[in-house]
Amino acid sequence: MTGTAANLAALVLAAGFSSRMGRLKSLLPLGEATVIERSIGSFLEAGVQDVRVVLGHRSEEIARVLEASGVTTIMNHEYEEGMYSSIRAAVRSLEPKVEAFFLLPGDLPLVRWQTVQHLTTIFAESGKRIIYPCFNGERGHPPIISTRYAQHILSWHGEGGLRALLNQYEDDALDIEIADPGVLLDMDTPEDYQRAVQWFKRGYVPAVQECMDLLEELKVDGRIVEHGRAVAQLARKWAMMLNQCGCRLNLDLIQAAGLLHDLAKGKPDHARVGADTLRERGYHAVAEIVAGHMDLGPEADAAIDERAILFLADKMVQGVRRIPLEERFQEKQKRFAAEPEILKNINRRLNHALAIKARIENLLGFTIETMEPRG
Repeated sequence: MTGTAANLAALVLAAGFSSRMGRLKSLLPLGEATVIERSIGSFLEAGVQDVRVVLGHRSEEIARVLEASGVTTIMNHEYEEGMYSSIRAAVRSLEPKVEAFFLLPGDLPLVRWQTVQHLTTIFAESGKRIIYPCFNGERGHPPIISTRYAQHILSWHGEGGLRALLNQYEDDALDIEIADPGVLLDMDTPEDYQRAVQWFKRGYVPAVQECMDLLEELKVDGRIVEHGRAVAQLARKWAMMLNQCGCRLNLDLIQAAGLLHDLAKGKPDHARVGADTLRERGYHAVAEIVAGHMDLGPEADAAIDERAILFLADKMVQGVRRIPLEERFQEKQKRFAAEPEILKNINRRLNHALAIKARIENLLGFTIETMEPRG
């Protein structure tokens, strides 16, 4: 079992009526592309070149959109019989050289390409014949299914769908927990679609468990994880108090950025590398904050925002211990005392941090080290 992208196919189902949506889901815009283009995009970006889209209802319209992508289209003339008829049509198209296939309903456009790559690796290494991506313990899409079951799928009566068939082979299956809520986020209704649109507009903000799953997936050192927890806790605490004073800070965004800000620690220019990693996963808003956690640049004198909060919190936590700003910078000032340019940058960051701290304390009315009223 090799399980490389070269001998895997991706089967995307887009033959249905979209009756609950009221509009053809596949052709709805999502960012700069359509839903169906997003659905096939994760496979193409992950290196899966054999992508097949099953069409039925309004097939010609969808096929025109897909022409430039190079994917194969399969016509399901029995699409009115439901999704399982599309699964049969897709599986029937597979040649003997195909070892296994991904299966994705076309209304799940938010699966990340990294998820596809990860599942491909697990399939190659695990020896299992069915791999399910899971988020928070719930199975999602796209599973990888060995073509060993192709004839079983074709001869299955269809009752209970593919899930009922595969339930018979649980010993051959493996659940993989992955930090990608997109494996569960389908688009059945207009409300689902609007949530997906907002995801693209603002950039998805991961919940705490998603952050921890990502840190585990990237094998981030435990000490760095604990530092992130401490920074996130402090930054969120300040943000909550500032919001009570009239600020409008996004607490979830600050917490996620605090947990993830050092995920690339140890690599050159780790703030940029970490931000790039987060952008690749769709966490654009978090990435912008992480990118500035080492140095805010000239905008440091602007109003208090999420970037400023994280920048300061990171400077006032060493390991998991809260320390005064001057103490945090003192060691570096001594180490680079004979190197004027480096020392200049160190002092500039210290001054930025002191200015942010002063603005926060003016808003809150007390010193943030002691949480006591300012004298």
